Amino acid sequence: MKLSIILAGIFLLAVSAENCNGKKSAGEQRLKGKLEIKALCMNYTISLVEGELDKEQIESEWTDESTGKQYKNVFGLASPCNFPDTINEGDEFYFTIDSTLKQECAVCMAFYPTPSKKLKIKILPQ
Repeated sequence: MKLSIILAGIFLLAVSAENCNGKKSAGEQRLKGKLEIKALCMNYTISLVEGELDKEQIESEWTDESTGKQYKNVFGLASPCNFPDTINEGDEFYFTIDSTLKQECAVCMAFYPTPSKKLKIKILPQ
């Protein structure tokens, strides 16, 4: 029982220290992205322009097999229902990671290559 209380106290101290240092989880971070490829049927490729993500979440290098063009720090869009159609190829925007987003829209099934790593993102106001 005492061990449980000690472990709980250590956990709370660690969480408090992290909050005091101003660290945020990836879902809370304000990140900046650029829409690199706006292909048919919401096959979008986005690059990370500002901010940090775990390297396991994005492709550090990826080549579009249709064009042969290489990109760095990119991911595919996993939340097409919430992505504004006003953002065009080459546009930069701010976003957060939001894995809770519900995807309830029809998206056609045509294929265009995208990075294998995909993220659900929420676009933030400029």
